[in-house]
Parts: sequence; C-alpha cells; structure tokens
Amino acid sequence: MSDLTERSGGEDTTADPAAPAAAPGPQPAAVDPRLLVREKGLAGYVDDFARRVRGGELGSLPVIIGLIVIAVVFQFKNSNFLSADSLANIGVYTSGLGIMAVGIVFVLLLGEIDLSVGSVAGVGAAVWAVLSTTHGVGDGLAVLIAVVVGIGIGALHGFFFAKVGVPAFVVTLAGFLGWSGLQIWLMGKEGSINTPGGSVVEKLTGYYFEDKAAAYGLALVAVLAYAGSLLLSARRRRAAALPSRPLGEILLRTGVVAVLAFAVAYVLNEPAGARGLPLALVLFLAVLVIADYVVRRTTYGRQIFAVGGNAEAARRAGINVTRIRISVFAVSGMLAAFGGLFIASLSGGATKNLGAGNTLMNVIAAAVIGGTSLFGGRGKVWSALLGMLVIQSIQQGLNLLGMASEIQNMITGAVLLAAVVIDSISRRTQKTAGRT
Repeated sequence: MSDLTERSGGEDTTADPAAPAAAPGPQPAAVDPRLLVREKGLAGYVDDFARRVRGGELGSLPVIIGLIVIAVVFQFKNSNFLSADSLANIGVYTSGLGIMAVGIVFVLLLGEIDLSVGSVAGVGAAVWAVLSTTHGVGDGLAVLIAVVVGIGIGALHGFFFAKVGVPAFVVTLAGFLGWSGLQIWLMGKEGSINTPGGSVVEKLTGYYFEDKAAAYGLALVAVLAYAGSLLLSARRRRAAALPSRPLGEILLRTGVVAVLAFAVAYVLNEPAGARGLPLALVLFLAVLVIADYVVRRTTYGRQIFAVGGNAEAARRAGINVTRIRISVFAVSGMLAAFGGLFIASLSGGATKNLGAGNTLMNVIAAAVIGGTSLFGGRGKVWSALLGMLVIQSIQQGLNLLGMASEIQNMITGAVLLAAVVIDSISRRTQKTAGRT
C-alpha cells in the first residue's frame, strides 16, 4: 500500500489514469425528458409516442384500434350497427358485466384471479329476490343487503387466500361451486323469481332519461370534470416545481373528450327511435369514475399496484399486504353482487342459472382485452369499459347479422387470446428495453 493511501485513512485516493477527467466547473442539471418532448411541440409528442410503442408501452392503443375496426366492419355489413337503438343496447348490456369486470381489474392488479364472480352475482340476485318478494323487505334495503353479502363473500375468499395461504385460484374455484349451490338453494323449488314491476332492480336497465338535457348535461359535466382535473394536476405540479402539461395540451385533450362525449349524447338523443340516456350506463360510468379515483389517486390504490408488482417488496416497505388482499377480494365480491342485479334486471328476474354460462369468461375477458395485465401490477380501471365495449360490440354486430352464438364465442375467444399475446409481447419488449 502506498504512503498516500496510508495517510488518507486506508482509502486509495490516487487517480485512475484510465478514467476520464472530470470537467471543471458546475455540472449541468439533468433535464426531465418530458420537458424536451413538450418543447418540440406536436413533433415531440409524435416522437415520444413512437418511442413508447417501440418500447412495448402500448397502453389502450390495440383495443381502441380494435373498436374502430369493429365499428367500420359491422357498419359496412349492417347500417343499423351505429344506430341510436343499437348503441343504447350496447351501453345497457355492457353495464352489468362491466361493473363485474371492474372488480376483476382490482384482482388482476394483484396478479391473482377470481373465478367466483358469476356465482357471487347469482347469490346477490337471489338474496335480493328472496328478501324483496318472498319476505317483503323493502326493495332498496334488499339491494343493499345483497351487495353487503357480496362484500362478505369476497372478504371470506380474501381471508383464506391472504391469511390461510390457499391459492386464490383454488379458493375462488371452490367458491364458484359452493356459491352456485347456495344460489340454487335460495331460489327454492320454483327456480326463478320475477322482477316486480316498478322495482329498483327493474329500473336499473329499463329506465331511460328521455329529457335530452340529461345526456347533454352528463356530457358537459364529464368534459368540465376532465378539464378541471387536468388543470388542477398541472397547478399542483407547477407548485412542486415538477413538469406539467402546457395549456395547449390540456385544451387539446379536453377537446377530444368533448367531441366524443357530445357525439354519444347526440346519438342517444336525436335520431328517430332514440330512447335517451340509459340509467344503466350512468351507473356504470359512476362506478368507473369512483374506482379509477381510488386506484390512481389514493394511497390504497398505490398499495394495490405495489402488492401486485412485488408482494415481498411491498411488505418490506411497510404495506399491510394481508389487508390489501382481503379488501381487494371484498371489492370484487361487492361489484359482482351489484352486477348480478343488472343481469337480473335484463333477464326479468333472478334464476338458478343467473351468472352461469359465459358470464365468468366474458367478465375476465373484458378486463384482459381492455389492457389489464394477467401478470399483475399493470392496468387501468377503464380497461373494464374498453374490454366490454369490444365484447358487446362483437355480439351486437353478429346478432344484427344473424350469426349463431357459437360463432360469437369463437370470435370472443380469439380476441381474448390476441389480447394476452399482445400483453406478453409488450412485457417482453419492455424488459428488453429496460423498462421493467
């Protein structure tokens, strides 16, 4: 060891002749790449978008392109596909399964699966029907009890998964079988209970706001809320000396949302045969907005992503992983029971078979097709809307063309496989690009 090393307390302070010499003076501060993008204007955003796509960050791009292709193809085959009545049907039939798909999105963000949602939907509808028609419980209270039962069932699944250590696949598969049996037992010998006329459940999918102001008013509220959220976020980021969206970008984004929102309102209101704004669509959008806020804007939502990304790392960071897992399955059960009431409304009552058939597969497919990853830690609540729009648009278009249900199943299965393949390729591309 050299004398210089000994004098410096054991640390070799001699310069490495192979290392580049440090530049004299203060070093330039690192520049946030988002600032560089915005300085270039539109060309910067185009370059950034292309960079993200090459890096595997596809987002909702594939499903949006798919929706455009579906609309063009079916409108070419049948001019009634984009009619007011057809779009209203898509919105109503999307709502119940879409609400259930929101719950599945929560579970998928954990990297888990819930196979019991169809059975829980059936139990929820059965509880409501038995209480309101057989035992004379008030309609609103019966609906509330049904939803609470769904929360309890989901929390029970979460307990066995998070506390006992039983895999979620096994727990919810057992729930799928067990709750189906409970549903049949609750319905009794008759096997079906019709929805009472004028009941809350009947109105879930049967009520339309005929006043044109309802659809246009909702569109205006949505646009103002979206613009307000962007402006508030930009102000907070500027106050924290962080990069923020310029006013021009905010106006452009708001303009796009405004065109889409008012176009939908126009189609629901103005053409011949238009019935107005469906209540079911309003409730579905309300669930989406609330769930999106919880996932993206709260500590609880960030903890869900953390647990789904790496449960052990989340535990070491101080997150109560057990609580998050139990609560997420409780959310899934709650939304499954609520969605079951929509299905009962559409089918005219609760039955032994409600929630069976393709219900489970369509709900899971909607979440995955919409862009939520099966591998956990990545996805958006709005995936439920996009995925259900794809599935229901395909079904609506094939119904207009007189195609058999087995054809619909084959096409939906192919779309689901394509979504999973795209997700897998995207993850591999991001890993190669060093983004995961």
